[in-house]
Amino acid sequence: MRHFGHLPPDIRKTLFHKEPVEFTADSSARTLAAALGATLYSPATRPRLAADIRKQVALGVTSMVLCLEDSIGDGDVAAGEENLVRQFALLDEAADRGEDLPLLFIRVREPAQIPDLVGRLGPAVRRLSGFVLPKFTAERGVPFLEALAAAESACGRRLFAMPVLESPQLLHLESRAATLQGIARAVGGYRDRVLALRLGVTDFCSAYGLRRAPDMTAYDVQIVASVIADVVNVLGRADGTGFTVTGPVWEYFRLHERMFKPQLRRSPFLGQAEELRTSLIEHAMDGLLREIELDRANGLQGKTCIHPSHVAPVHALSVVSHEEYSDATDILRPERGDGGVLRSSYTNKMNEVKPHRAWAERTLLRAEVFGVAREDIGFVELLTASLQPA
Repeated sequence: MRHFGHLPPDIRKTLFHKEPVEFTADSSARTLAAALGATLYSPATRPRLAADIRKQVALGVTSMVLCLEDSIGDGDVAAGEENLVRQFALLDEAADRGEDLPLLFIRVREPAQIPDLVGRLGPAVRRLSGFVLPKFTAERGVPFLEALAAAESACGRRLFAMPVLESPQLLHLESRAATLQGIARAVGGYRDRVLALRLGVTDFCSAYGLRRAPDMTAYDVQIVASVIADVVNVLGRADGTGFTVTGPVWEYFRLHERMFKPQLRRSPFLGQAEELRTSLIEHAMDGLLREIELDRANGLQGKTCIHPSHVAPVHALSVVSHEEYSDATDILRPERGDGGVLRSSYTNKMNEVKPHRAWAERTLLRAEVFGVAREDIGFVELLTASLQPA
């Protein structure tokens, strides 16, 4: 699989200076963590789940979570588990026929579900990339990680964990620091199995009876923004101790009455793309676009998505611009190893080699999996191409 692989080769050639590379479920953890992109959630109870997954692949989805937790009722868990076993068998058959599948994760409720499901999936477990671990703290999370390690040994397949940081202990100020340190110790002991840390912002808001409006981002809700900042501070460092931390879910996908002005300027959409701008505003996507940009500015990568319409914007904004790529490659040239300051190739900024090195390394990793846009190609062209019918 690869990002934008659903587009025809001639279209990709017009969009990319460097096209995204191909990757598989067996690629390195470093590559897969960067390539998660828009991770689409789906209830595990959907009766045509396998067909839905195959349909989403054709629309550019490369990672999905099949949820047995909050997205289904308490009384539907057993049925959801049975459905997953049936649907994975169908997916296994599809993959044997040569069809591509996304990275697939199961969100469980309890540690015991992990070895149980791995055993029940049988040979189809080879289509599973790992598990999403809810409400993760040191005390609650370690049993999940231990169950994952045991299941991995039993089935002989590498399985990743994606803990979800969403507990009240993490939100409350008096317990936040100790909770973060406990999480850091827990995931640090299983570093080779933790693919990414996911933020459960809906649960954060729930603890205070809050819900952000479609024209507000998670960063406009200060109590949520403070948690994101602290999570990145402790768990997202670029010194080799950090993990990939993914962006929070965007809840809206249909028209709502708008209180504030749209957040998309007209200038990038002049001409034929004006219709695209109108459509994005009508579906509250301008708030999503702003939040994606703020995610990256605050150290987050990828995003949790609950609707297929969110995938293309996340991926379009994940492509590295030609200017970013030029800056990153200039900073990382071998002859720059001693540091120093240089004017950017675009002659519009300072590139300081040592302070900007970690940014450049992350940018080139993103360039590898999402590609580098041509010099005259921006987000609008990438999104427009992604939304064209195949």
